[in-house]
This record gives sequence, C-alpha cells and structure tokens, in this order.
Amino acid sequence: MTATAPTVPGGWSRYLRLWLELLGLCRRAYPGRTAGLLAIKLVSSVNVAATALALQATVDAIVHGDVTAAAAAGVAAAVTYALSAYLLTLDFTLMILMVDSVGALDMTRRINDEIVGLDALDHLERTEVLDRITVVQAGGWSLVYGTWTVVDVVAGAIRLGLTLLLLGTVSPWLLLLLVFAALPLWLDRRGQHAVAKAETDTAEAFRLQRHLFNLATEAAGGKEIRVSAAGDAVTELQTGAWDEAVRGRTRARLRAAGYKVVGWVLFTAGFAGGLVMLLDRAARGQGSVGDVVLAITVAVTLRDSIQMTVARVSRTASSAGVVDAYLWLRAYAARARDADADGLPTPAVLREGITLEGVRFTYPGTDRATLDGLNCHLPAGSVVAVVGEYGSGKTSLVKLLCKFYQPDAGTIRVDGVDLARLVTADWHARTSAAFQDFGRFQIRFGQTVGLGDVQRLDDREAVREAIRAADADALVQRLPEGLDTQLGRRFDGVDLSEGQWQKTALARASMRRTPLLLVLDEPTASLDAPSEHAIFERYMARARELSARTGTVTVVVSHRFSTVTDADLILVLHAGRIVESGTHDELLAIGGRYAQLYGIQAEAYAAG
Repeated sequence: MTATAPTVPGGWSRYLRLWLELLGLCRRAYPGRTAGLLAIKLVSSVNVAATALALQATVDAIVHGDVTAAAAAGVAAAVTYALSAYLLTLDFTLMILMVDSVGALDMTRRINDEIVGLDALDHLERTEVLDRITVVQAGGWSLVYGTWTVVDVVAGAIRLGLTLLLLGTVSPWLLLLLVFAALPLWLDRRGQHAVAKAETDTAEAFRLQRHLFNLATEAAGGKEIRVSAAGDAVTELQTGAWDEAVRGRTRARLRAAGYKVVGWVLFTAGFAGGLVMLLDRAARGQGSVGDVVLAITVAVTLRDSIQMTVARVSRTASSAGVVDAYLWLRAYAARARDADADGLPTPAVLREGITLEGVRFTYPGTDRATLDGLNCHLPAGSVVAVVGEYGSGKTSLVKLLCKFYQPDAGTIRVDGVDLARLVTADWHARTSAAFQDFGRFQIRFGQTVGLGDVQRLDDREAVREAIRAADADALVQRLPEGLDTQLGRRFDGVDLSEGQWQKTALARASMRRTPLLLVLDEPTASLDAPSEHAIFERYMARARELSARTGTVTVVVSHRFSTVTDADLILVLHAGRIVESGTHDELLAIGGRYAQLYGIQAEAYAAG
C-alpha cells in the first residue's frame, strides 16, 4: 500500500529522542567504551576550571611569599594541564573508534533496513523519497558522529558554565561575555540550517550527476558510449548536473560563512572590551594579582571553549541534513508499514485464483495509462501466458500481480480478497519470479541462487535442485569452484554471459517450494533456442506440480508465441488492454490479433 508523505513531529523532541536512541545503541554495542567516553568528557569539562583555580592559587602564594603553597599549587596546575592534554587525545581516539564501529556497521544496516523495508517499488520512484535516500545513503557515520558531537556540546556547556562562574567571582560585568559568546552559536546554527536545506534541495541534481558518471565509467554502458562516440556528450551532461548541485550548495555555504564571520567579529569586540575592563581594574588596585591572572586565564579559556563549542555545534548542524532526512525516511517507512500492518494473511493454498476487475494503472510521474480497464480471471492451478508487442503492458501487469504497485482504479482479488488488503511481505513470501531485468548479484554462485529463498540460503541441496530446474547444471560444472565460485570481475571473480546470468535468475526463481504466484517475465530472452525449449519443458512440468500442491498460478510473459502454446490461458495485450483471451487453439480459430502475430513469427522462424 502506498504511503503518503509523512508528517515528522516538529520541535526539538524528535532530535532528543533520536539522540537518546543512538546513544543507547552505542551503549548496547560497547558499554565500557561508552561509559569511559562520557566520564572523560565530564572530567575534561571540570578540569578547565581546576587549572584556572590552581594558577590563581599559585600566583597568590607567590605574592604572599608562601613558597610551599606556591609549589603545591604549581604542581596541581601542571598536573591538571597535562591531564587535559591526555584526556583530549584519549577522547578523540575512543570517539573515532566508536563512530567508525557503530556508524559503519549498526547504523548503515539500520538505514538499509529502512530502505529495503519499503516493500513496493513505487516508493523508490518518488523524488521526495529518492532525495532523502541520497542524503542518508552513506550517512550512518554522520549520524553517530553527530550524536557524540551533541555530547561534546553538553560538555562544552558545562565547561562554559564553570568558566562564567569563575568570571563572576572577579566581576559580574564579565558575565556579559556570555551574550557575546551566544551570538556566534546562533548565527552559525542559522547558516548550517541553510546548508542542510540546500543539500536536500539539490539532491536530485547530485543523484543525476552520479548516475551519469557511473554510466560513463562502468562496462555496461561503456560499450554503447564508445560505439556512438557519446562520451563528450555524457560528460557535458554530468558536468551540467554537477554544476547545478554545487551552485546551490556553494551559495548556502557562502551564506553560512558570512554568518560565522559576523558572529566572531561580535564576540571579538566583546572579548576585547572585557580585557580592557580587567586591565583598568588591575591598574586601580582592585582585587588580588591572582584574581587578575584567574580572570585572564578564564577569559582566554572562554575564547577557546566558545571556539570549540561553535565548531562542535557546526558539526552537529552539518549533520542536521542527514538527521532530518533519516527521520523523514523512517517516518515514511513507518507509515508504509502501518498501512500494511492491519492486512490479512495470505492464504496457504489458492482455490479460486486471481481476478482483475477494471484495473487501471499509470506509472508515477507520467500521464498515460499503461494498463486501462483490465478484466480477467487467472484460475487457480493454471498456466497463464501474457503476450503482446513491446510496450503493450505485459511487465506492468506482472508488477501489479507481485504487488509492487497499487492500481489507480479497479481491484485485484486473490480468492475473492482484495490483494491490497493482504500483508505485502506475506504475499512476497509466497511469490517466486524471474524478471526481464533480472538481478546480477556478484557474490558466490550458490548464494546468488539461494537468495531466491533466504530461509534455505545455505541449503546446498535445495540450491542444486533449483539449478537443475533451470537447466543450469552444465553452467555450474564449468565454474572453477562450482557453487563457491565468486561472480563478477570487479571482485576478481568469474563474469557470466547474459544467457548464463538469466539461467542463474531462473534458478533463483526455483528456490521456493510453495509459491502461490510464479512469474516468468521473458524468462528465455537471452537464451538460445535449444535452451529455451528445455527451460519451458522443465517449467511447465514444475508449474503442473505446483498447481497440484498449492494451486499456484504461473504467469509467463513472452514475446515468442511458440513458447506459450501449451498454456491453459493466453491473454493478448495491446495498448494496455486485453484484446483477446483463450487457449492457443481457440485464439487461432478466432483469426484475430493473436493468430496474425503468431503467423508472422512462424513465417519468420521458418525463413530463418
């Protein structure tokens, strides 16, 4: 079921909840390291004030001639200063280890789960969804890093509070530095929000340039680009998309830099005024020399603390785009799951079959209906062939049956129940399919077949049985390491031909034992005639076996009419409509579109 754009709860509460969630994730993954990091950050915050107080005591003891007290305070100052340097290094090392581990592993998997959890395909064709996916695709590291940067900001606030408290003991007027310190933070945050918005707004252009870059640099598109001498044209298009993306992001970054400069100018003016006041106070003999040293030390520390806090807030804000995109995507996925949660279970066995009533469908972003007013019944246990010219709507029909999309109008019923009401994941679990645009999973051969039924991914006998069903035994025998052969040259493996990849996809589609829907979308388009004949014989036999077991409906999409003559029902599609239906003999007897197209193909094969 299609999810509408989510309304993500506003305010800071959503950020706080995510922050606590990610911090809890770190604690569960590395409890000792998390506790150690929090302790280090707390001690570091307090240690700044301890260093300033130790310096104050050292100077006052020297002025009063108390050598012992001066030495003790000096040692304390040296120890606290050294401790600060040590904790800073330890903090950085542990935090990077934490972010690398949790961000690269746990969060990346969570992000992938949200994306893969979108059962239908229409989600992945919506610009608003793709824009967020573009932002969060490699954002696991940024999310966890941002979490610990928030901890740093909290630690910086503690440090800042202690610093201002010490300044207040010297002169209440120095507390005005807090106002000047807040200005860089506020202005920088405003600039970073502009940067985050620009990244989302330009995500589509950024995604387009990446696609064009991959098109020009990967082998799949490289052949046509070189033959057509289109390299320069593709490069120009990629450069144009890149310029568009960079232009928007550069403007936002320049604006953010301007805000930052203004903020620091204002803080510098306030800091200079505070120093002038301190010097005037010292010249008039007010307070001890230690107080003056304390104030100067703390003021300098305040500058460093503000600079560090601003940098950390900037890093936090810079990840705000990833955070917002992740929260939006998660809310969107949750809405999709909620819409499907109250669905009905998929039946164990088909008894009536699948019925289409007035089905109309238009792809997102287009105006012309791909399917328009389909009415037909696919009986339980039947083999149904869908034929027609290219663009007639054959594959679109298959996508609706697989529940990748919802019809714009009309209903698809499974044993009388609206397919839209069935839990999508359950229906997918009872569907097996070999698609025209089959996947080329460049992992071990046994694994790429086993993915057809992940519950039996490591069941080598089940994998071998599926390979036999796809007539792919000879292919496995030629592989250097059999089922354990790595596929794909980019991984130093074996590269398969188009026909071999298609046989692999057919084997994958044979993994499930009790599908209710078996889809073969142009299953032999890349195979030679002998292989095609062998495949169809095997799959017709399997379809009859599944029919007797679970009432499986087998849908075969093919542009080669000679391969579907044994089907129980043939649907002839033209311009998104079913113009004829019946058995092979019935359609030939009618002498309509099917008979005409069948005759043309028969003559073409005979002449060949």
